[in-house]
Amino acid sequence: MTTDHQDTDTAILDTDVLVVGAGPAGLMLATELRLGGAEVVVVDQRPGPTTESRASTLHARTMEILDSRGLLDELGTPPCEPRGHFGGVPLDLTLPSSHPGQWKVAQTRTEELLQRRAAELGADLRRRHQLLSLTAEDGVEAEAIGPYGPVRIRARYLVGCDGEDSTVRRLVRAPFPGRDAARELLRADVCGVEVADRRFQRLEHGLAIAATREGVTRVMVHEFGRPAAERGGAEPDFAEVTDVWKRVTGEDISQGTPLWVNAFGDANRQLAHYRHGRVLFAGDAAHRQMPSGGQALNLGVQDAFNLGWKLAAVVRGSAGEDLLDTYHSERHTVGRQVLANIRAQVELLLGGPEIEPARALLTELVALDGVRQHLAGMISGLGIRYDVEGPEIHSAAHPLLGRRLPDAWLEPAEGGARRRTTELLRTGRGLLLSLDGDGAPALRATAAPWSDRVAFVADRPVAGGPLSAGQTLLVRPDGYVAWAGSGAAGLARALTRWFGTAAADD
Repeated sequence: MTTDHQDTDTAILDTDVLVVGAGPAGLMLATELRLGGAEVVVVDQRPGPTTESRASTLHARTMEILDSRGLLDELGTPPCEPRGHFGGVPLDLTLPSSHPGQWKVAQTRTEELLQRRAAELGADLRRRHQLLSLTAEDGVEAEAIGPYGPVRIRARYLVGCDGEDSTVRRLVRAPFPGRDAARELLRADVCGVEVADRRFQRLEHGLAIAATREGVTRVMVHEFGRPAAERGGAEPDFAEVTDVWKRVTGEDISQGTPLWVNAFGDANRQLAHYRHGRVLFAGDAAHRQMPSGGQALNLGVQDAFNLGWKLAAVVRGSAGEDLLDTYHSERHTVGRQVLANIRAQVELLLGGPEIEPARALLTELVALDGVRQHLAGMISGLGIRYDVEGPEIHSAAHPLLGRRLPDAWLEPAEGGARRRTTELLRTGRGLLLSLDGDGAPALRATAAPWSDRVAFVADRPVAGGPLSAGQTLLVRPDGYVAWAGSGAAGLARALTRWFGTAAADD
């Protein structure tokens, strides 16, 4: 990145990628871009990480992602709850994973963690900067206003990670089809009240939720039949929350001291395209949904994890722009599926007495393990399977193809201590993992021209684990298996598809 000034005192920055928004998605993207060797500038209107008690759940796949980049040690051991819900119906979320269940981490802590890592890797984070305009043709030119005056930023690509009311989306005029909110939940964090904990308690007049941690009680309430208010961007006041809470529960919490109050509705929208030439979108800028089941933050972080290595490869010149099209095809599909399950959950949560038969049926169905696993896989992100081969993945394909690499213990072929597959992903490079432990000369020779982008490892899987000896897996930097086989057939094609032209052909 370079900086200069014009006579007008407008600062000018040149960078590879401009990221707008320093929430979890924007910061995760910045870390991945820097890990992949791209220069990145991040601008955000806020003075620092959020201080509001927003998203507080990290699901299993997000925890695996943080682990694969060596970020979990800083979190310590946050509380873990194996039980989640689907539309308020209790659901056991435990699936095979290094971090099953849902982990309670405040959004401010997640942002602090990712901001520190982005800064360590050399991302240029500029707070108190508001995006004013952008043009995107052969490159991107954006104008922002910062605390010391106007700034012009020239970049090869721009990624909008600036939330559900995205300025980037508005400036690009990106189609954002879907529906506006018809119903809403009111939410407040309150000190000085004593109410019983409630987990999706359905009463005659509405839904009530309450949980107290460290002296702060979070209450959420919906009154059946009450439409979402037209708020014009303003948050509700505490009096509105107390009035609705009293009508639904009969309890008076007005003597409490509110720390934070907001409302979130059941709006459900998704960008028609996650890529608009040199402008891309991730996180809530790409999709707007009710945060049912704690999926919103996790969906955004996983968007960024999918995009970061791809955009860095394109910027470096090791891959063509068609790699960016796989970001849209993969994450738009996942986003559509998540928004669909959230729509179903909204009906189960906020519907009145008429929804009780459906709730009763779902309660019976989740007792079937196949149903439970399917729903838990959607909510946790562990059930994702990308189309990595072409138009479709056939049922006869390798069971790991398109899925995340399982966390497993390996015996290094050259001796030494056992290591986890997760540790092999820490560098952010691709991985060719030969599980016969003999060095597989043909595989090594095939992959050699990509050795600057793909590490070759020949280990033996520990018996009893999720991996089998004799197979070879090509793993993308985001941890998903892009090719699997017992020989080298098809490996060069997969390497070219996901890692660009072989160095020997340059």
